[in-house]
Amino acid sequence: MTEQPQHRGAAVASLIVASAWLGAGLLFVAVVAPAAFAALPTRTLAGALVGAVLPAIFHSGIVVGAGLAVAGMTLRRGRIVTPGTVGGFLIAISCAAAQFVVAPRIERARVSIGGPIESVPSSDPRRVAFGRLHGASVAWLGVALVGAAITAAGTAASLRRS
Repeated sequence: MTEQPQHRGAAVASLIVASAWLGAGLLFVAVVAPAAFAALPTRTLAGALVGAVLPAIFHSGIVVGAGLAVAGMTLRRGRIVTPGTVGGFLIAISCAAAQFVVAPRIERARVSIGGPIESVPSSDPRRVAFGRLHGASVAWLGVALVGAAITAAGTAASLRRS
């Protein structure tokens, strides 16, 4: 079955958007965050830099994910579930959870510590809570990256078949 030209164009656009967001997320995870912690003189400054960049990743993920989900529903070609809808929803939901649920809790934990995180013992409940929340934020970003990969791979496969 041959795709209509506008559907092929929308699929190509979805592939580009998913790939670009995936690349930005991977650049952040693999380069920006590690470089901040390696190059800056304190973990507090590195955390502040990473914390300042993450909202852009998460907000753009919400918009990109929602757009990809809508495009996936539009381009479904008779299928109920597509990689675009699944991946788009994964990106949008996980980025929203990280930004609007986890990030405020991280900030409250940071404020309750009242200084550098590493200044309190690793067994301190506030530091333990901060560590768990940091892990949750990383996990949500990981889920979003998987969603982008699902969308990109599924859309690329769909384009190869058409």
